[in-house]
Amino acid sequence: MRLIIFTFLVLTTAKLSARPNIVFFLVDDLGYMDIGAYNPKTFYKTPNIDRLAATGVKFTNGYAANPVCSPTRYSIMTGKYPSRIGATNWFSGTRSGKFKPAPLTSKMPLSEFTLAEALKEAGYRTAFLGKWHLGPTPEFWPENQGFDINIGGHNRGSPPGGYFSPYKNPRLKNLKDGEYLTDRLADEALETIDTFHAKENPFLIYLSFYNVHTPLQAPKEMVQKYQEQAKNIEGAEFGPEEQVWPGAKKRRVRILQKHATYAAMVEKMDQAVGKVLNKLTELGIEKETIICFTSDNGGLSTSEGSPTSNLPLRGGKGWVYEGGIREPFIIKYPSIINAGISDVPVISTDFYPTILELAKIDQRPEQHLDGISLVTVLKDPKSNPKRDSLYWHYPHYSNQGGFPGGAIREGKMKLIERYEDGRIHLFDLNNDPGERNDIAEMNPKTVLSMRTKLHKWYKQVNAKFLQPKGSNIDPWKP
Repeated sequence: MRLIIFTFLVLTTAKLSARPNIVFFLVDDLGYMDIGAYNPKTFYKTPNIDRLAATGVKFTNGYAANPVCSPTRYSIMTGKYPSRIGATNWFSGTRSGKFKPAPLTSKMPLSEFTLAEALKEAGYRTAFLGKWHLGPTPEFWPENQGFDINIGGHNRGSPPGGYFSPYKNPRLKNLKDGEYLTDRLADEALETIDTFHAKENPFLIYLSFYNVHTPLQAPKEMVQKYQEQAKNIEGAEFGPEEQVWPGAKKRRVRILQKHATYAAMVEKMDQAVGKVLNKLTELGIEKETIICFTSDNGGLSTSEGSPTSNLPLRGGKGWVYEGGIREPFIIKYPSIINAGISDVPVISTDFYPTILELAKIDQRPEQHLDGISLVTVLKDPKSNPKRDSLYWHYPHYSNQGGFPGGAIREGKMKLIERYEDGRIHLFDLNNDPGERNDIAEMNPKTVLSMRTKLHKWYKQVNAKFLQPKGSNIDPWKP
């Protein structure tokens, strides 16, 4: 009997240790054009992320499920479109415009079986580090959503107290005077990897940076370095103002990357990524580690200092234009995946089923029902998974000026629908990635087909829309 028990334990341990480790990098407010792998002319320095992109599969049409943070974070954790529970804006953004916004759910329900819970059930040790912003009170924080360890994750979207110690963060202890938050999270990640690796369990490290979210703060010497470099960049920093919802002030749009503090924040984040990648190499576990990298929404270009430019993409954080939803999207797993580039449209709901399949864990289609596994694409970047369309639903007036609207992407075509009046725009993203040439009037059949699919999807996810306000006429409804 002892021999049988011992053999079972050995086989179980071997089975667990054979499973890949997982490191998930999620950056806050990082734009598609902010890193060198996607924009060789970027002002920012991202050698570690560029190395990751060069050795993994880089998706050139990767998307966030929403143009702001909390909903996209929900989509990664659950594999679902946030519209299914009404979690369609940052928690809890209720700005009004001509109309009231749609009703908002400001927490990820405990009934969701998160990616972390699926991995934990399969024997993984799990750690969350950084920005959470998926629930208002501790009962909804990472330690109650599948994570064994929670370092820094709580209800706030921006770093409370800023990026320099002492922080006002209830999940960060033993602070060192003057330390930089991103450095601290990276060091905590390294210690956690050492701890998990020593116990021979497969692990999930979910490093969710507060960078590059406001407030714009970085070490003085690094900012000064970029200030000197910015002196050599000529041209106007801001272009024509972007029209937002009727009656609102226009927003100026940054068209030139040269913000020194933002550049320093990007570099600090990249350094942290490099530290973790180097640790995996040092421990000899890089080949057996799945590494994912993405952002929760587009770069901040129309508000709060407008620190970055997303050109040629239009708009930015808070907008359903490409600048607000197209993201860096990288997956690496050297033991079974070769480096490559894929132009297949993918979205943040896809991480959940993809990670499960790579880790040889049974799929949970009733949970991640809006995501598809990308394993076939990872093994052959030229392949095309079976997917009808990608969808977005943002029934809110964004802090950054974005209008309430929805969108559908089907192949190279993208249709945008405005929720105040139902106006439609159609763009050919292959020929017009900046969404400047509206071809809706010239393609009535395409508009009708895509709009019909979008409206059908609204019903499938129980989408909510703008509400009446005062004496205004009722808002448009699909």
